[in-house]
Amino acid sequence: MGRNTRYNDSVTVITLILLSSFGLFLLLTINNALFWQQLLFVGIGIGLFFFISRIDVVIFKWFVPFGYVLGNLFLLSSYIGPAIRGAKRWIVIGGSQIQPSELVKPLMLFIFSYLITKYPPKHARAILFHVVLFVIPFFIIFRQPDLGTSLVYAAMWLAMMVMGGLPLPLVFGSLGIGIVGLPLIWRLLAEYQRSRIYTFINPLSDPKGAGYNAIQAMIAVGSGEFFGRGLGLGTQSHLRFLPEYFTDFMFATLVEELGFIGGALLLGLYGVLLWRLLYPMIHGKIHGRLPVIYTVGLFMMLLTQIVVNCGMNMGILPVTGITLPLVSYGGSSLLSIAISFGILWAIAFE
Repeated sequence: MGRNTRYNDSVTVITLILLSSFGLFLLLTINNALFWQQLLFVGIGIGLFFFISRIDVVIFKWFVPFGYVLGNLFLLSSYIGPAIRGAKRWIVIGGSQIQPSELVKPLMLFIFSYLITKYPPKHARAILFHVVLFVIPFFIIFRQPDLGTSLVYAAMWLAMMVMGGLPLPLVFGSLGIGIVGLPLIWRLLAEYQRSRIYTFINPLSDPKGAGYNAIQAMIAVGSGEFFGRGLGLGTQSHLRFLPEYFTDFMFATLVEELGFIGGALLLGLYGVLLWRLLYPMIHGKIHGRLPVIYTVGLFMMLLTQIVVNCGMNMGILPVTGITLPLVSYGGSSLLSIAISFGILWAIAFE
């Protein structure tokens, strides 16, 4: 603590609040109890955001080795939690479900960016070091199983590695190996994950089973038309045809009630948020390799979640368990994003 210069970006704060308000208004029309719970998490998130933004970066750096170990142990704790729809992604604390992979995300985001800054991935030994550190939390999350969140981790880590100096020929070579190894990757997927890919190709092949979610989401999005049915008038969500209508399929719920206009406004706000992340970096308002690499990771983390969630809601990507940032119901996801931005503000003048 005790720095005289602090990062400040009121546009980002306003955008974060507006995005959270989108979710709150929808929850108010769906379920009052969920609305008040989410409102509580928004308040906690705002408090954590400003508190963390005032912590000196020295403390974050000192905590890196302890944070990595504790973070992985916390991820492992999900395996002793309840199995929900065949997945062990949550633990129960005080009657509330907590998703460790979401809360650990900002911690790993900082740890990866700090170590990439300290040990640039330009040589074989450094690259192997980073790969080992990444594979451990990635494998824990992948085996829960949670393909969606593990993909988000992979996207943000790879983006930071490239920004940190990872040779591009190696990146493209690895992608080629990955394509060749698709049969092995396919064998590692859980049966329900394979079903989702099958039904993505042809949802009507199993309309009452694996294809049900995708079909109902597309119906919701299509029925919203241009202006939507109106707040609280969405039949897919209120009559419970649409599964997970307040979490994974919140975008479909939103478009059904607010139409193309509401969906476009939401995506516009996301565009503003993503641009405000890059703007200070492009114009030199943040200094040092650490905040730049961290910013790139946070940008890719949010972009991946937005694209995958909206894509699966519109039927152009396979269904995965990824929430819509700040809009979907869920305290773990909301707090994760608040903490991530708090860390960004704390290290901006590192």
